[in-house]
Amino acid sequence: MLQVNPVAIDIARRFAAAGFRLALVGGSVRDALLGRLGNDLDFTTDARPQQVLKLVKGWADAVWDVGIAFGTVGARKDTADGSFQIEITTYRSEAYDRTSRKPQVTYGETIEEDLVRRDFTVNAMALDLPGEDFIDPHRGLDDLAARVLRTPGTPEESFSDDPLRMLRAARFAAQLDFDVAPEVVAAMSAMAERITIVSAERVQAELNKLVLAAHPRKGLRLLVETGLADHVLPELPALRLERDEHHRHKDVYEHTLTVLEQAIALETDGPDLVLRMAALLHDIGKPRTRRFESDGKVSFHHHEVVGAKMTRRRLQELKYSKELTEDVSRLVELHLRFHGYGSGEWTDSAVRRYVRDAGPLLERLHKLTRSDCTTRNRKKAAVLSRTYDALEERIERLREQEQLDAIRPDLDGNQIMEILGIRPGRDVGRAYHYLLELRLENGPLEHEAAVARLKEWWALQQES
Repeated sequence: MLQVNPVAIDIARRFAAAGFRLALVGGSVRDALLGRLGNDLDFTTDARPQQVLKLVKGWADAVWDVGIAFGTVGARKDTADGSFQIEITTYRSEAYDRTSRKPQVTYGETIEEDLVRRDFTVNAMALDLPGEDFIDPHRGLDDLAARVLRTPGTPEESFSDDPLRMLRAARFAAQLDFDVAPEVVAAMSAMAERITIVSAERVQAELNKLVLAAHPRKGLRLLVETGLADHVLPELPALRLERDEHHRHKDVYEHTLTVLEQAIALETDGPDLVLRMAALLHDIGKPRTRRFESDGKVSFHHHEVVGAKMTRRRLQELKYSKELTEDVSRLVELHLRFHGYGSGEWTDSAVRRYVRDAGPLLERLHKLTRSDCTTRNRKKAAVLSRTYDALEERIERLREQEQLDAIRPDLDGNQIMEILGIRPGRDVGRAYHYLLELRLENGPLEHEAAVARLKEWWALQQES
C-alpha cells in the first residue's frame, strides 16, 4: 500500500546501525496512502537532536539546525530520483500554558507517545523503517478512508495543547477536501478565543496554506462558522450583512467566496497568494460604508478606498511582508475602477492612467475584475465580459504603440535641468510631473514638441 522511496530506507538503515529507530510519520504517511507523496519527507526518531545531527552530517548533502530547539533537524539529500527535503524530529510532546505563545517541548521515549500528541488521526500514522511496519494506534487509516478529520485524543485536550491545531483543521479541510468530525467542530467553536495566544506569524502561515489550497471555501466557511475568523480575520464574518427588506443587495460574504473561486479559475501559473488575498478582501469595506438610500436602495460608496485601508491594517497585524501588503491593498483599491468604463467611454488618456495606476499588478487586476462579476443574469454577465475584452484589447493596442508598461515623460530629469537651466530640486520634480501628466493625456510627443511644451509651462510658472 505504501511506496517508500529508497532514500527513506537508506537513512533508516543508518539509524538502525547506530541503535536508533526511525519512522516515516505524519503527513508523509498520509500523503503516501493518498498516492501524493512528494520529495518532502518527515521522520520521527528516538535519537536526540545532537545524535540526529551526527548521523545525517555524514549522509546528507546539506544540513540545517534552525528547528533544533523544537527537536527538529533538517537535511537535503540529492539522488538520481531528485532532491529530497527531510525533517527528522525526536519523539516529543508539547503544550501551551495559558499565557505562553510558544510551545514547551519535552522529549518522549516511544513512538506511540509521539503519535498521540499529533494533531489529527490521519497525521498520527507511522511506518517504522527499514522493516516497514505500519503503526496506526488511533485508526487514522479508517478516518483517511472516510475522509474525516478527528483528533487522536479528545479535541479539547488537543486544542489546549496547541490552539493552532484549530486553524490546521480548517487548513486540512481546504487542502484535502475532508470533513471535520462534529465533536472537533464543537471544540473549535467552544475554544475559538484560545487562538489569540498563538503568534501572528504562525497564524499567517496556516492562513496562507488554507487560502492557497485547492478548496479554500471549505476551510474559510469552517473558520467563520466556528468563530475562529472573528479572532484571526474578523473582516470576513463581518461580510454576512443582513439583506434589506427589498433584497436590493447581494449576500457579500457568499459573493466574496464566489469571487475567490472565480479568481482561482483564472490562475495560469499556479496558486497566486496576492490574487487570492485580494479576492478574499476586496469588499471588506462594504460593512463600514453601507447606506440605505431614500429610494430604498443600498449603497457602498467608496468601499474600495475604505477596504484598501482595512486590508493594509489587517495584513500588517498578521505580519505579512510590506510588498504583499501593498500589492493586495492596491488591488482592493483599484478593483472598482473598471466600472467607470461604461460601454467604452474612456479616452485613451483614461486607459493609460488605468495601466499606470495598476503598474505590475495589471494582469492580476484583470483577473480580479473579471472574477468580481457574480451576477446570475447571463446577459449582463456577457456584456461585462465583452466590455472588459474590449478594454484589454485597447490596452494591448496602446501598449504596442506607446510602450505602456514603462510610461514616463518624454524628457528625463537631466534633460529638464539642461533645457530650463536649473539645478536639482523641487522645480525639477514639478516639471517632471507636468510632463508625465502630458504624456498620459496625449500619448508620446516628438522631442521638439515636448521641449516646446516644457518651456511654455516654465514660462507660466515664472509669471506666477
